[in-house]
Amino acid sequence: MSSFIYKIVPQSLWREAERTGTFTGAPVDIADGYIHFSTAAQVRETASKHFAGQDDLLLVAVHGVALGDALRWEPSRGGALFPHLYTALPVGAALWVRPLPLAPDGQHLFPELETA
Repeated sequence: MSSFIYKIVPQSLWREAERTGTFTGAPVDIADGYIHFSTAAQVRETASKHFAGQDDLLLVAVHGVALGDALRWEPSRGGALFPHLYTALPVGAALWVRPLPLAPDGQHLFPELETA
């Protein structure tokens, strides 16, 4: 499994997490009972499927191994394994947080991602 995982987050939710020190998830995460993450190979499709046309997003990079047993790799509807975090994410676990702007064509512009 990939060591680096990524979370797409509305800026307002991440700023609140910075204030409290903990990210408890977006509404979909809370409803599902875990925080959804993607690998570098998955995150662009995640953006297209679930965040199409949305601006004011941030991309949060986390070293998955640091999350311990609370991180589980589980199959999606299509069978691909996605990382799911079954606890709140300490803001300090973020390796970096970067804007995820929209390009003129409406696709998100991603920074260079770690894939290992």
